[in-house]
Amino acid sequence: MGLSTHVLDTMHGCPAAGMGVSFYDTTGGEAVLLQRFNLNHDGRNPNGPLLDNNTLKVGTYRLVFDVKGYFAARNVPLPEPSFLNQVSLDFGVADTTQHYHVPLLASPWSYSTYRGS
Repeated sequence: MGLSTHVLDTMHGCPAAGMGVSFYDTTGGEAVLLQRFNLNHDGRNPNGPLLDNNTLKVGTYRLVFDVKGYFAARNVPLPEPSFLNQVSLDFGVADTTQHYHVPLLASPWSYSTYRGS
């Protein structure tokens, strides 16, 4: 299955539909943009996996989630500057035969992640 992501809005108890995400390859120390997208109604990439098992490589990657933009678009009152702006997750892929799922649980004040299934 390759590499996928999913974002849940813990403030409203729903998928983070419309949140902007940028995906980078950081292998070698330089961040190379691979794609930008907005999450679909289910809080997932509308095009499916970010990388399938054939294109996923051993290395390091970064997902950047526009948390501030998402909550501002939902008319959540945010201080200026907001507590969270963009949440950046750096992670490594060691075995390209496995599925790497990177979920994010987010509110305007906190976030958590883990390696999902």
